[in-house]
Amino acid sequence: MPLRTPLCNLLGLDVPIFSVGFGEGAGPELAAAVSNAGGCGVLGFSSVPPDEIERRIEQTRALTERPFGGNIIIAALDHPDASEENRADAHARIATVIAARVALLVLFWGDAAAFVDEAHENGVRIALQVGSVEEAKRAAETGVDVVIVQGIEAGGHVKATESLWNVLPRAVQAIAPTPVVASGAIGDGSGIARALALGAQGVSLGTRFVATEEAWAHEHYKRRLLESSAQDTIFGELFDVGWPGAPHRALRNKTVEEWEAAGCPPSGDRPGEGEVIGVRHLPWGERPWHRYEVGMLSPDFDGDPEYAVMWAGESVDAVREVKPAAEIVRDLVRETEEALAAATP
Repeated sequence: MPLRTPLCNLLGLDVPIFSVGFGEGAGPELAAAVSNAGGCGVLGFSSVPPDEIERRIEQTRALTERPFGGNIIIAALDHPDASEENRADAHARIATVIAARVALLVLFWGDAAAFVDEAHENGVRIALQVGSVEEAKRAAETGVDVVIVQGIEAGGHVKATESLWNVLPRAVQAIAPTPVVASGAIGDGSGIARALALGAQGVSLGTRFVATEEAWAHEHYKRRLLESSAQDTIFGELFDVGWPGAPHRALRNKTVEEWEAAGCPPSGDRPGEGEVIGVRHLPWGERPWHRYEVGMLSPDFDGDPEYAVMWAGESVDAVREVKPAAEIVRDLVRETEEALAAATP
């Protein structure tokens, strides 16, 4: 099979291409489409209640017999300001995914050590996304099956402090033989070929898979991705309501422009702070969305989407068309094979 790496054998994949579980936007339709195309689709569970997690896993299994994963951000487990309720919610989500015995549990922004044994006892492989070589070493020492190494070019919340292309080869060398998956800065086959050449056994793409027919993302968001370039992304901590102190990369929008026009004031003095910019009609309940709040801009949002955060990485340069996810996987495989062939003497 094309592009097979040892990681493909470990997880039962045809190609080592993963879609990111970007919150509610990464639902059953997207995960199943990526998995059916030979990759590993990943569901987003970070803000999803356990009963809805169970439903989404069942729905995905109805759409594919191939392996897929589930992603959960675990920052609340270590954050000093997190409430006991938030910590309990994170534990409940993880327990639900493990009990459902999905192929892969993907964790981010924390320590996976407490969950490795339980996952393995239930036949679940576990991955941790990290932002540095030091964090990669700690992850490998805990016994995770896969380490996802993120670069600062990535969209959404970013733990990395340097370019993927700097940290990736060092991490691969430091934790061998634990397989490494590259994340951030990759939106096409040339990027995948480059990551594989540096020792990665797979790639995890987020921005590229938001611009798919199956992603549960607002049409305005998808359109903005097509119109934008890397220079249209901002990196910082502007969107911090709900998760303070967590750097991220997103598209410039009205919120950014009005904040800059006000002189980039700190949190507490920003224009429109506390303002409700719209309402989300989620399957598990309706709730307001405030300016500067974190979240996934999905079709259920009722308001001006230009005030809501739209996560995007520098790989947005490669996003010029909304396509079915399976077609994107096929495009990526073809482009990667062409790039690898061109690099072969």
